[in-house]
Amino acid sequence: MLSYINENRDRFLNELLDLLRIPSVSADSKFKPEMRKAAEFVRDRISEAGADRVEIYETAGHPVVYGQKIVDENLPTVLIYGHYDVQPADPYELWNSPPFEPVIKNERIYARGSCDDKGQFYMHIKALETMLATGNLTCNVKIMIEGEEEIGSSNLGSFVSAHKEMLKCDTILISDTSIIANDVPSIETGLRGLTYVEVEVIGANRDLHSGVYGGGVANPINVLCEMIASLKDEKGHITIPGFYDDVEDLTADQRAALNAAPFDLEEYKKDLQIDDIMGEEGYSTIERTSVRPTLDVNGIWGGYIGEGAKTVLPSKANAKISMRLVPHQTDEEILELFTRHFESIAPAAVKVKVAPHHGGLPYVTPTDSVEYKAAEMAMEESFGKKPIPTRGGGSIPIVALFEQELGCKSILMGFGLDIDALHSPNESYGLFNYYKGIETIPLFFKHYAALKNPAKA
Repeated sequence: MLSYINENRDRFLNELLDLLRIPSVSADSKFKPEMRKAAEFVRDRISEAGADRVEIYETAGHPVVYGQKIVDENLPTVLIYGHYDVQPADPYELWNSPPFEPVIKNERIYARGSCDDKGQFYMHIKALETMLATGNLTCNVKIMIEGEEEIGSSNLGSFVSAHKEMLKCDTILISDTSIIANDVPSIETGLRGLTYVEVEVIGANRDLHSGVYGGGVANPINVLCEMIASLKDEKGHITIPGFYDDVEDLTADQRAALNAAPFDLEEYKKDLQIDDIMGEEGYSTIERTSVRPTLDVNGIWGGYIGEGAKTVLPSKANAKISMRLVPHQTDEEILELFTRHFESIAPAAVKVKVAPHHGGLPYVTPTDSVEYKAAEMAMEESFGKKPIPTRGGGSIPIVALFEQELGCKSILMGFGLDIDALHSPNESYGLFNYYKGIETIPLFFKHYAALKNPAKA
């Protein structure tokens, strides 16, 4: 299989670059035609890879692309999941090159979606092609690539529920996560959940002259800032009553195992160009970014922000706030706790609104399953080192729902790096990582089939 990959390296790369040129931003309605174009591109490439059934399914939002290759009903079935939508590229002026005109520099592909998740899911399409072209497909394959992951996968739940038989599988393989380093492979064994809200603080019925009214009525921006500041104490602890009630405290052994993963704090600060770190007191950076819940403001606005000065008291102020959740917390309960608390701390001089955007449950997968062992063996074979189990800080809302609806576990075998700048300007993905994924995925299929059916191995 390696020879086939090497013979087709340039084509595999050029196809990905063509996909990256499509600005498939799900959050912005002006890109709706491009979302359709991306879905059609993915459909065509899955078909060309050798799938025997490929379709675009409509949803209430952006479409889902589905394909399958059934080799033998008696073989295990692997469902591949990924997403073709990407984060908005704003602010464009912070990019060193146009976000939808991919550039290769220093062995990295710079473009929005290069890692998250176009580069990573496209590895699976090329791996499928490679396995079929070389006669090495050892499992049945189903592929589902959606277009709404970056906005919460709000329509995918109903799609999965309505197509359980079509999506029936033994395990789900996802590449939307990272490894520790190119010479330190790892497999994520958990994800944090998410509650995402937008809040609005409303003062007077119009913008007011700050000289005439300043000091006499509430300034919604000031009030909003004070309210947000009160959501954490001086120890970085979230102050919402009941927020930590269901948070599981890890044992000393569990914490020690988590912190045993390679981590260089000075290199971490150097990469981010910061002088020091901040976070919840009593926990390491690894713990803060993986197994502890968080609350962060993702955007805040109000009043006049144009050139020059305009002396006004704005009539309203807004913020977007996300909370990352850990096992046993639920997005619905945290939404209720946040809403109740945020409304309770608002002074009588303003009104507040809390509008939920999207959410998802935390997820943990066992490390003693056949599926995990197959992934471990595949990465050890391709990297030459046994991968380290880690816990991811991000969220893939659909993963917990997969287990509920389809009754099987997901394997998070991603190939990104922390330096890939996900959701940021100048997102990138290493050429090494792209090709290493195409090389490793067929090995997962090989080992999974052998472990599921040892008599046939």
